[in-house]
Amino acid sequence: MVLLAALLSFAWTPFPPLDIDMDSRLLPPGGPHWLGTDPYGRDELSLLLLGARSSIVVGVVAVGIGLTLGALLGLLASALRGWVEEVTMRLADFGFAFPALLSAIMLTAVFGPGMVIAMVAIGLYNVPTFARVTRASANAVWSRDFVLAARACGKGRLAITLEHVLPNVASVLVVQATIRFAIAILAEAALAFLGLGTQPPQPSWGRMLSEAQTLMGQAWWLALFPGLAIAVTVLGLNLLGDGLRDLLDPRLARDR
Repeated sequence: MVLLAALLSFAWTPFPPLDIDMDSRLLPPGGPHWLGTDPYGRDELSLLLLGARSSIVVGVVAVGIGLTLGALLGLLASALRGWVEEVTMRLADFGFAFPALLSAIMLTAVFGPGMVIAMVAIGLYNVPTFARVTRASANAVWSRDFVLAARACGKGRLAITLEHVLPNVASVLVVQATIRFAIAILAEAALAFLGLGTQPPQPSWGRMLSEAQTLMGQAWWLALFPGLAIAVTVLGLNLLGDGLRDLLDPRLARDR
């Protein structure tokens, strides 16, 4: 539903989302404005549709950064072992000391706030998690008989990693990516709420909540609908992650 809303925003919105109409400011839900209007007379539903686009873009790019770098480091650590694995895991531990919010603050101080900074900060925050999950899953695969047979046939570590290890850890990475997607959307909303993420005039659910906090008693819909959008999206992604885990985990498949 959220993905369809984001795609729909490219072709149609009930009203031009960025047009200011002070005569229509703070209208309650109903009439032509199904979800009401904000203090500038902008249609709330139109802003929510564009906000879905921002959230999905940030989530996809951020999870892509974390998945690519984290999986690469995890596979490298599992394949080479020894000091490479030790250094990689200690770097991952070091990365956990810098959550997305702290990373965004540091990057903002250097480069200024924006959507790109938010994506990079959230992506770097995801790298240690993907690295640890990949390394743990890959270590289990390296001890399997078919990998030992491949090594006995003379295959190198790179070939084994690409042909045997990566396909067998892909399902775990897909599930983890879905869960991290939900966390990335929450992080993007938090950064936008603090003014460190998506900048005006581009709509963002987090910034819509920030703008609504001073009008809670006067215009309740300004906080309700963006909050519901975030909650529904995160809940849906978590349910999707659970479903994918049940579908892709061979042990659960055997139980069924």
